[in-house]
Amino acid sequence: MQLSSPHSFHIPVMGLAYTIDSPIKVARFGINSVISIVQDNLVEKMRSYYYPQIGEAYHAITPNEVDHRAKRITDYLNLVNRIVKEQVEKLRNSAFELGSEICKYFEMLPDDSDLKKTYHKMLALNDPEDKRQLEIWLRENIKPGNIDVNIMTKLDRNNSDKQGQIIEDSSDAVAALRGFVQSNLSNSSLVLSAGMNPRLFGYMEKRSEFDANSYGEFEKKIVIKVSDYRSAFIQGKMLAKKGLWVSEFRIESGLNCGGHAFATDGFLLGPILEEFKTKKEELIKSLFDVYNQALLAKGKAGFEKAHAIKVTVQGGIGTNEEDKFLREYYGVDGTGWGTPFLLVPEATTVDDHTLSQLGLATEKDLVLSKKSPLGARFHYLKGTTAETERLMRIEKGVPGSPCTEKYLVSNTEFGPEPICTASRTYQKKKIDQLKSLALPEVEYNQKVNEVLDKECLCVGLSNAAVKQYKVKPFKKLDGINICPGPNIAYFSEVVSLQKMVDHIYGRTNIIGRPDRPNMFIKELMLYVDFWMEFLNETNETIDNKRKVYIENFHKNLLEGITYYRQLSDKVNLRMAVVIRKTL
Repeated sequence: MQLSSPHSFHIPVMGLAYTIDSPIKVARFGINSVISIVQDNLVEKMRSYYYPQIGEAYHAITPNEVDHRAKRITDYLNLVNRIVKEQVEKLRNSAFELGSEICKYFEMLPDDSDLKKTYHKMLALNDPEDKRQLEIWLRENIKPGNIDVNIMTKLDRNNSDKQGQIIEDSSDAVAALRGFVQSNLSNSSLVLSAGMNPRLFGYMEKRSEFDANSYGEFEKKIVIKVSDYRSAFIQGKMLAKKGLWVSEFRIESGLNCGGHAFATDGFLLGPILEEFKTKKEELIKSLFDVYNQALLAKGKAGFEKAHAIKVTVQGGIGTNEEDKFLREYYGVDGTGWGTPFLLVPEATTVDDHTLSQLGLATEKDLVLSKKSPLGARFHYLKGTTAETERLMRIEKGVPGSPCTEKYLVSNTEFGPEPICTASRTYQKKKIDQLKSLALPEVEYNQKVNEVLDKECLCVGLSNAAVKQYKVKPFKKLDGINICPGPNIAYFSEVVSLQKMVDHIYGRTNIIGRPDRPNMFIKELMLYVDFWMEFLNETNETIDNKRKVYIENFHKNLLEGITYYRQLSDKVNLRMAVVIRKTL
């Protein structure tokens, strides 16, 4: 039987580098975390760093090798798994003495944990034999955190052989998936984000690693990051039709999050959670019926009842009060704490310079930008070294990045071969095109600035690990960009892992600002700002379809505000009082 995590929170994927080795840092303490496996060149650099760390020779997996992307990912995940297992064994066998890792393991657990209660009971015992028996029991019940992985489904570039023929099942996302399923990770989850990818889902259907070995038992589990109930139902059903079970829906705020922001149509997090709360059993039943039929159609054994589905939430959580409210009122099975952990070097990988910038960041330093080459909005910390690098290239008359990684190539405006909108190639072509249109000066400058604003993320989001571990750098790009959520403005202290965990569980407080808005209110403020952008669009750009969308967005916002007002009358929490006063 799979044991549940000893902690009520997880560390979500952040950027490319920021959680690339988080399991090595936190898994031995029972904390789940997520590695991005989209950037296999970064993965290879991490292999080059960690093999010498464990006293073994590093053997490069070069692009000349067949299926090199999958091989790199498989080997790195196996390496991380081996390191974590050795760490856990060492922790398990360490002495119960002040400052030891085994004591740290139990002290960080939530106060209502049975394991922690037993730990305190053991410490209070005077009889040596009774104490020894409890120590044995505690050691046997230590459970490491999961080593989970993330694939952003939109990043699925085709890859071709030397003759230019597309290689079957070797697109970026599919190869990354193969790297994961071929690893020796167990009880690990694949976290899918950024929507549906039929090709990827089709490949998942071919892999037996996602099949249930017995009721509730999976070698590899599926987690989908969603923005609302409808998305969960549609994606869950699509996978169920393939005989694939979603073990967790990870709800993320549309705007009050880090990284790429996928805004809902004005639907706020509170009402979304309410819908999951009231319809969860209906969702499970609907998906189970489709899933079981698919299994039987494939000639596989069905199940008498549905496997469990967890519902977790992340995006902007900052206090124990908020975390507790989400779990108790909405009944979510866990929470994700991302952005605050960027200030925890024991948990994430952030270079010293960027770490200092994060600690000093205020609201004005954080923007919901249009810098991502993918076209989606992107949370961004201003003043990074990558921004400085981009501006210097513009000043020298050579805007755009030397596109060495090509994970975000998607634009086919200038030919059938996709290119990245942050690249030097695209920006030169686009600016030349704009020059030829004889646009009014104001409009021309606006459009040129939109082109120049795009920034390389493949390298910028990877370079923190390169700097921190002094591994071989990427070619031609040294700058670092980072994508914290708006929540970083309220966290300024670089803290230990234990202190952050104590903050999450309400045993201490590391937020010095009394003016931090409640997470629901902050998200509402972000959505109002987002809606105001629509209103500031010129009339020429708003057709009837766009006008209807803006009106519906506004209607959904008003319904969300009404919901929060009603919520404040239902629950007797200071959080609800804050909501009532604000609205």
